[in-house]
Amino acid sequence: MSVKAHKTMKGLQSHNLRDHMSEAELIFTALAELSTRQIAETDEATGMAENRVAATKGGAIAKQARQALEAKTNRPVVSADNFLPLGKALRPKAMKKDGEKK
Repeated sequence: MSVKAHKTMKGLQSHNLRDHMSEAELIFTALAELSTRQIAETDEATGMAENRVAATKGGAIAKQARQALEAKTNRPVVSADNFLPLGKALRPKAMKKDGEKK
């Protein structure tokens, strides 16, 4: 599923998709990213074309794992549910500059 389709499913426009992902969605996204990075490092991928191949392979690993979980649980990993209510995205606290008092 594309990022655009995932955001549409969750009813998001300008919000950060990751702020609204479930735990499972985040885990499988992290698996795809880790797999892609390790494959790219192993293959010593350079340039867009070689990294695209690594990304396809890494995404396939996460897809197989997601499909296996969905088959065992009979529940989809990707859903329209939002982890955070719309408009409630976490904002980082402002950091104090050196020497500022509380």
